[in-house]
Amino acid sequence: MRFILLLFFLYTSLFASLTAKSAIVYYGKDISYPLVGIHDYIIVQPNHINTASHGFSLYKDKMYAYVSIGELDRDLEIYNDINSSWIKAKNRSWKSDVLDITNRDYQEFIFTHQIEPQIRRGFENFFFDTLDSYSFYAKTPQQIQDAQNALASFINEFHKRYPNAKLVINRGFGIIDKVHSSISAVLFESYYHGLSAKDLSYKEVTDQDRAWLDIFIKKIKVYNLDVIAVDYVNNPKEATKVVSQLEKKGLIPYVADRDLFRYGKSSKNAIKREVLTLVYAPKLDKILLEAHQYGALPLEYLGYIQKIYRIEKSLPKIKTLQQYAGIVIWLRNYYPHPKKLLKWINKAKATGIKIAIIGNFGFNAQKDDLKSLGIGLRKNNHMLKQSISVQDPMMGYEIMPSMEYNSQIIECNDSKPLLQYRYTENITSTPAALTPWGGYLVQEAYITTINKENIWVANPFQFFQQALHLQKLPVADPTTENGKRLLFSHVDGDGIMNRVEGKFGKFAGDAILKHILKVYPLPHSISVIGSEIDPHGLYPKLSPELIKIAKEMFALVNVEPASHTYSHPFFWGKIHDGKLDAKYRLKPKGYTFSLQRELQTTLDNINTKYIKPDKEPKARTIFWSGDCAPRENALDFVYKHKILAINGGDTTIQNISPWLSLVAPFGLQRGDYYQIYTGAQNENVFTNDWLGPFWGFKRVIQTFNLTNSPKRLKPVDIYYHLYSGSKQASLQALKYVFNWAMKQDAMPIFTSEYIPKVMDMYDVSIAFENNSWLFSGMRDLKTIRFEDYLGSFDLQDSKNIAGFSHFENHTYVSLGRETSALIKLTNKDSSDPAYMLEANGKLVAFKSTNNIKLYDFQAYMPLDVTFHLPSKCSISVQPHPAWQSITKQTATFKFKKAKKAKFKLECKK
Repeated sequence: MRFILLLFFLYTSLFASLTAKSAIVYYGKDISYPLVGIHDYIIVQPNHINTASHGFSLYKDKMYAYVSIGELDRDLEIYNDINSSWIKAKNRSWKSDVLDITNRDYQEFIFTHQIEPQIRRGFENFFFDTLDSYSFYAKTPQQIQDAQNALASFINEFHKRYPNAKLVINRGFGIIDKVHSSISAVLFESYYHGLSAKDLSYKEVTDQDRAWLDIFIKKIKVYNLDVIAVDYVNNPKEATKVVSQLEKKGLIPYVADRDLFRYGKSSKNAIKREVLTLVYAPKLDKILLEAHQYGALPLEYLGYIQKIYRIEKSLPKIKTLQQYAGIVIWLRNYYPHPKKLLKWINKAKATGIKIAIIGNFGFNAQKDDLKSLGIGLRKNNHMLKQSISVQDPMMGYEIMPSMEYNSQIIECNDSKPLLQYRYTENITSTPAALTPWGGYLVQEAYITTINKENIWVANPFQFFQQALHLQKLPVADPTTENGKRLLFSHVDGDGIMNRVEGKFGKFAGDAILKHILKVYPLPHSISVIGSEIDPHGLYPKLSPELIKIAKEMFALVNVEPASHTYSHPFFWGKIHDGKLDAKYRLKPKGYTFSLQRELQTTLDNINTKYIKPDKEPKARTIFWSGDCAPRENALDFVYKHKILAINGGDTTIQNISPWLSLVAPFGLQRGDYYQIYTGAQNENVFTNDWLGPFWGFKRVIQTFNLTNSPKRLKPVDIYYHLYSGSKQASLQALKYVFNWAMKQDAMPIFTSEYIPKVMDMYDVSIAFENNSWLFSGMRDLKTIRFEDYLGSFDLQDSKNIAGFSHFENHTYVSLGRETSALIKLTNKDSSDPAYMLEANGKLVAFKSTNNIKLYDFQAYMPLDVTFHLPSKCSISVQPHPAWQSITKQTATFKFKKAKKAKFKLECKK
């Protein structure tokens, strides 16, 4: 099984039960975890995978690293390390050398040069290919027997060395009896359709060859091993048929075109969740792009993921569009190669993928330039708009369309106008429409800017869904857990040494310790800047007192320690070759900048110098400093060192400016990594860069309310700096906010617990069939949101569902501890089972068997748990709650002090 070329699109389709096993073989570089994560076997070229990425860590127990056993490509770097005496033949079709598997030195070479390096990188499981290549040189019965014995010995030695590793082998039919206990599955190619060995052309498999395969398939199944069948076809409709045929044979199917660089089909297949977004802004960093700031959040809320593609150098290859749910073209600056862009759009359109154009058409289009899109343009000879002749309900979302003058008249044929103006002489212009190829919002039809505030004219949630024909999805939602809105607080360490302006403390850090951390028992995540407290840092004379404050903070059970870096880099984009000029950071004497010192050492110092050995949680989180725009170099460091990180994102929506554009997305992708944003901005923004009013942070409660209803867009994140303890007004503002927080019906967590939930959101893999949804990759994220869902859930046939509850028009389904969940929808509720409605603590254990459900909760505040409890059901709890109420099928338990409790729900049949 080698690298072959894919020439067509394989559209998502489902063929069997979501409980059936499935497989994918993908050798490309840009792996899509939302597409592959649903499968039970994910076979990849390991050197194409970034093992530091979150997606890899999420699915690595299902990922299998490719290893060629019998052959070695000559263009591989390790080829230079082989002994020429091992070469026994040449495979001219693949330009590879066939090596002597009977040679013990070569076997050890496979371990040292192919297997162990990938284990060190993080791979746990392997796929062995080219097992039968000995047929190139083994011709006599004895030579064949020797080669097979050597293969079996090697595979069993692999199992002996790595007993926890799962292994899939390609064919190896002749040695199954000797290795069946060392492997998990057997893969083979070409049951119905294969490739010619001569020129890799498509061919039909003969009945005789298939009968020969059936003999071995039957033998393999005797050992209760999975059998994966890979077929190659050149027609999408044929692929659907072949998957069904292979399933009927009891095989795990994978059907692809001639290239394993693309995504094929199996028994279950993930819904495409990625939306390719083309941007052109050569001088802007990605974090400043309008497409990201305003376009990512609506897609995320709908359950989709924005994938930004900068077209400064090139346009995406058409064959890569197969993995995307749609395309957004958001070019605020004109693209300098309009003919090239139009040609690309028409090719993309021809594949059937839907396209949404935002802002403008990408260049100064004239007359018939857009004729292929059904759009005609003509110059407006100073005619003024007379009226709005068509206004779809999605228009006027935050502000009504304006009647301002436009220099062009837009005519759109075969479309559904969303906004249409009437001029004199019955002339109309359509700046927004849904079209056969997608849709567009241009001119003043999408966003109006007033006093530097950007206000949506169109409803972006509805427009993206309708223009791109996005499937309505239940959404993996990081705002909520166990039916309650998440609440956390994190503090940037700036100004711990600031003098207090009053008699409520000496230093700002001291005031926060006494008046916030010790008063409010909510979990707090507190960071320090290393150079501000270090004895060799900026304030050596103050260091002993500042360290004492830090130690007292970190010693509190409700405080999680964190780092705000060492020298507080102001501009992360100025880091080049691991260096940052001193003018872009704080300047502790004698300090030489390094990412190691900024990110890892600061955490190590906290964990070894400032907290006790038994302190939990440990410091493992970085709060980005300065512009909070880390580039890929810094993200690469934190991911590779398993450090969590947060900050960035300008969520500042308030009553005076209640605009969606002031709510940031959950994060930003750079390369293989995500920067996770805060839930709301800090007091520095609410106090006009700390110029006043210093009570301004009180307004963050408006942000919390506006991001909760009518759409819950964010958790509650009380984010501020230690210097807020230095002024009476700012400290009182903090108390005001925390007093509000203490009254909320929320689930408090530490910041380090929120970050992985958002990371999961971006990599979750989803499939749908027969009124059931399958979610994979729900490791830390434990909530699925259904929007406007009027039905119920079949909890008997669902899996890993702990319960569900409603808030406004949202239904939040709560998951148990497994990383996958099967949610079966139903309009019936005849069984009326018992289940959890809400809880303010983490569900650390959940078990559901027959008519008994066991729940084990652990919280940071006294527990508050509510269940749906029908009359035929009973409930027991340990320890005994301070207060309980069981009325109208609802059972509520409140604890005065206990933060841990176990519940047993039992229902009569």
